[in-house]
Amino acid sequence: MSIEVRVNRIHRFEDEEKSIRAFVDIEINDSLLVKGLQVMRGKKGLFVSMPRQKGKDNKWYETVRALTPEAKEQIISVVLSAYQGEEVV
Repeated sequence: MSIEVRVNRIHRFEDEEKSIRAFVDIEINDSLLVKGLQVMRGKKGLFVSMPRQKGKDNKWYETVRALTPEAKEQIISVVLSAYQGEEVV
């Protein structure tokens, strides 16, 4: 089963000092909107962080998770391509 992922909205941050580079909302199969993915800058380059919230124990927990490695890779690829200004198919 393949999924269609499309970036709905992207809000970039210009502050080079911060590790967060953008907030991104995606649509999946024109049926589901997932808000709050983040493009982050880490030691090894850019990566995508799924939406998360802080628990009572002060740890962060994902509120949305891709259930297959293929879905995760597709989401990451589409989000980073959109962030970098590439055309997304």
